[in-house]
Amino acid sequence: MSMALEITRTVTITRLLGAASLLALAGVAAPAWAQESAQEASDPAAQTQPTGSEDVGEQAADAAQEDSGIVVTGFRRSLAEALEVKRDSVAAVDAIVAEDIAKFPDQNLAESLQRIPGISIQREGGEGRTITVRGLGAQFTRVRVNGLETVATSTEGAAANRDRAFDFNVFASELFNSIVVHKTAEASLDEGSLGAVVDLNTGNPLGGKRGLTLVASAQASYNDLSDDVGPRLAGLVSWKNQAGTFGVAVSAAYQENKTLELGNNTVRWQQSRFDSVAGVPCFFTSATSTTPAPNAGGVYRQSAGCNAVALAFHPRIPRYSEVGHDRERLGLTGSVQWAPSDATKVSVDGLFSRFKEDREEKHGEILFRNNERFIDVAAFEIDPATNNLVSGTFNDVYVRTEHYLRRSKTDFYQLGATWDQDLSDSLRFTLLGGFSKSDADIPIETSLMFDDRDATGYSYDYSDSRHPLLTFGTSVTDPAVFQLAEIRDRPSNVTNRFRTLSLRGEWDVADGLQFAGGGVYRRFQFDTTAFLRDTLVCPSRPAAAPDVVLGTITCTPSNVFGANAVYGFPAGNLGEIWDLGASGQPGGNTNSFLIPNLEAATAFTKLYERPLLSDVGNNRAVVEKVTGGYFEARAKGEIAGVRYAANAGIRYVKTDQSSTGIINGTTEVTVERSYEDFLPALNLAIFPTENLILRAAVADVITRPTLGQLTPGGSVDAFNFRVNFGNPFLEPYRATAYDLALEWYFAPQAIASVAVFKKDIASFPISVTRNGTFAETGLPLSILPSGSPAAASPNAPFQISTIENGTGASLKGIEFQLQAPFRFLPGFLKNMGGIANVTLVDSDATYTVSTAATNPATLALGSAARAATLFGLSKRAFNGTLYYEDDRFSARVSASYRSKFLENASATGNQFEGFNSTINVDASLRYRITDRIELSLEGINLTDDFRDRFTDVDANRNYEYNHFGRTIQVGARFKM
Repeated sequence: MSMALEITRTVTITRLLGAASLLALAGVAAPAWAQESAQEASDPAAQTQPTGSEDVGEQAADAAQEDSGIVVTGFRRSLAEALEVKRDSVAAVDAIVAEDIAKFPDQNLAESLQRIPGISIQREGGEGRTITVRGLGAQFTRVRVNGLETVATSTEGAAANRDRAFDFNVFASELFNSIVVHKTAEASLDEGSLGAVVDLNTGNPLGGKRGLTLVASAQASYNDLSDDVGPRLAGLVSWKNQAGTFGVAVSAAYQENKTLELGNNTVRWQQSRFDSVAGVPCFFTSATSTTPAPNAGGVYRQSAGCNAVALAFHPRIPRYSEVGHDRERLGLTGSVQWAPSDATKVSVDGLFSRFKEDREEKHGEILFRNNERFIDVAAFEIDPATNNLVSGTFNDVYVRTEHYLRRSKTDFYQLGATWDQDLSDSLRFTLLGGFSKSDADIPIETSLMFDDRDATGYSYDYSDSRHPLLTFGTSVTDPAVFQLAEIRDRPSNVTNRFRTLSLRGEWDVADGLQFAGGGVYRRFQFDTTAFLRDTLVCPSRPAAAPDVVLGTITCTPSNVFGANAVYGFPAGNLGEIWDLGASGQPGGNTNSFLIPNLEAATAFTKLYERPLLSDVGNNRAVVEKVTGGYFEARAKGEIAGVRYAANAGIRYVKTDQSSTGIINGTTEVTVERSYEDFLPALNLAIFPTENLILRAAVADVITRPTLGQLTPGGSVDAFNFRVNFGNPFLEPYRATAYDLALEWYFAPQAIASVAVFKKDIASFPISVTRNGTFAETGLPLSILPSGSPAAASPNAPFQISTIENGTGASLKGIEFQLQAPFRFLPGFLKNMGGIANVTLVDSDATYTVSTAATNPATLALGSAARAATLFGLSKRAFNGTLYYEDDRFSARVSASYRSKFLENASATGNQFEGFNSTINVDASLRYRITDRIELSLEGINLTDDFRDRFTDVDANRNYEYNHFGRTIQVGARFKM
């Protein structure tokens, strides 16, 4: 809903050659609020140096403007400008310009990006968070803000982002006036992406009109599941002097909203042996004894019922849950530009964003996980098709209610400066420098648990797997049956810092031939720290002893079960009643629970006064210093009467990497290494006719390794010659990418295109266990304890468990795009139009996966190699928009579909985890009361689509099934 996006734009976009950087786009795709009249287009200070092919894009826009009766303002104009960016680029790009962002009912940038062909998004808490481009996940996409690479990190989901993925939910869409997605590589384009480079641009005041521009909007946002109304405000002030040599702009956006996430969760399924089945004991005091061994110890004795239940999969923690998301988003941008002459332009751009979220979870659950040994199965049913224990009744079950709160805040800021200088008519350079910091902090991440460890009469029924019936036979609202058994707090921080300095130049050697080159220095620093205050009130002990929290109660020995067992503090007045809302549960489900009261229980246990312990695996750091340069030749002309444009070049980068981690929980270790890459790239565009473009591209590309895998931290057993650690010597993902596309611009504001693409990925990391010497790990010998066998024989064989580069993978796909106004319709219907795109992708990668146990006596899991798609890849994706727009009224409805995809490997005998298909439908209505005032009504997720997460790709077992409600936004905006 950007303020910047309301002014009618009439300046045509300047040509791009290769869409090499967002800095070029700053002059090319000027912001909506910055557009002038056709007469202003002649102002040299408001233009960039034309570097592309002929004005085919202008012809489309001008033709639309001249078409009698067709309004080419607002959304239509933004579509035309986005097509011009795409049409005039040598490389494959897609763009969203100005009102294209503003007029979609998008809550953040991720949701704007999903409209682009080949892009799908991952949602957290009902909002888009990360993107997948042409089947490659978020860690394969690089993002630049005003030309500077950066990473924004949030903690929106179940865990903090401790990788290279960019969290787009940190930013409000109002702050940006253009997005360009580079789908093919160029030598002049920053490296680091197997998927795409996404450029975000915040302002260009010299592209605006002379004098003062003011824009403001206000909205009320209502979510029908949380029944909450929150404000959404934005504003812009821009000024440009009469000489057109100096401009300044500032913008701000603020939003508050509260949403609920309601549904059920299993935390995966697993196989386990129970205490008894249908009255038949499964464990006896010895292999030949007829005396059962209830609850603990003994020897498993096979029987038909015990074996069938042991080998079947049951939910580990079946539960219904409520997750509340209380968000606050603030964004500020500022831009100052000075162009004292036609040859000189200096820009300074700043951006600040603060994203705060309180995530509060409430759960009523059964803790089957690791407690099956003392649980009795009274009755059961097994589905032979999936081998799932789909229903059952259980006694001596471990009832748990849980209350969780995480307070998080991400502060992101960036400051950059650009100097564009023409040294002559044929020679120019651009100097760019800046820095950014993303500081994601979690000061509180608290969980409190009430337990009742001997409940009877519990039953579940997963016959309808996404709407299970969960009933608790014992009261789950009575404080007398519960004990406060466990307390947790896990504060953490993730900080990313970037510093960039680059110089690039262009030399027009001759008509149709240009040489370009430059150098870059970039420093990236990643730091994550995490701590624990976790403890059981009564740890497992063989004899009675005081609790370890306050020392005020006597815990019973661990082998004591039943009503006399003491494993926590009496719930007493430490709880509150929670009533489950509309979670898709069937009739007869248990919906009310006693859960811990966070304020009362944390005060009682003095949780926040407990000492912090290091969460060793999440205390690590990576520093990367990148130096390099590129050379690129750019040519355009005609061969046999057919126009062409091309660029070809090579990029060289050297990466100096320093990785820090913790070995054996106490010893900090830093490992340094360097590697080099030469990355050639070729892009070719052929114009058989003025409206037909054939594109081809080939390039070598890289993505640097996942940050978590680069840690040298882990464990070293110097007595048994074993090492388990990350791999700071992990090689980057390397691939060769091929693209071929045909684009037909058959009418103004219209395109029909098809693009095929293929990526041959040389390798990607896999977990391995092998034999080798300690020296092969690259870890310093100093971490081997003096006097240990390994210290005396460091060249002896070690068992090394780590991450290494495995065999490669392949990816191929095809994109279809169709966009057109419906001018062929009669009367007012010709103001309608449509946009649609379809992406079909497939890939082939081999993973080592966990396989189910087949022997009930041991329940030992196996492993096997299995071919599957790359993680995050949906084989099918669709986006469509139907719109209407005249000089007063506009309406739009948009739908986004994404097919099933794998998210990661699984465990407990399940093969892969992922999400089933989703479809989101959004709509908006707008009416201009006057030229200055507009009213809007928007709806987001109108079908209230449920998020369907599965474990095991074959059995499609329910992992998580929840919904977030519909969001309705009503507002008005004013411009001057």
